[in-house]
Amino acid sequence: MKRDLDLIRKLVLATEDYPPAGEILDAIDVEGYTSAQIGYHSYLVIDAGLAKGIDTTTLGDTQPNWMISHLTSAGHDFADAARNESIWSKGKSIVAEKAGGVTLDVMKQLLVSLLKKALEL
Repeated sequence: MKRDLDLIRKLVLATEDYPPAGEILDAIDVEGYTSAQIGYHSYLVIDAGLAKGIDTTTLGDTQPNWMISHLTSAGHDFADAARNESIWSKGKSIVAEKAGGVTLDVMKQLLVSLLKKALEL
């Protein structure tokens, strides 16, 4: 399965709306994505250090399947950088035009750079 930065962004932003850590959470449901895509991308979010969660992979799963419980400080930083739709779109456009693909860390750095430029007076 290919990594989908839009789904990663949606998972991080949706996790911000979760109840405080320690409460029982339901799996995140993102319209237009299968539970397998969400489970795998939840694993990627956790593996990248943006969130904490639990492994819900079963013997029947063909890929990692995780459930996010809460964001880390790095996850909140990513959410803050990726929240603005126009900055997100501009970042994706730059990546598509100049690189064709990008790591999650580079995307976060690009978004932070675009956010800093937007804040200049």
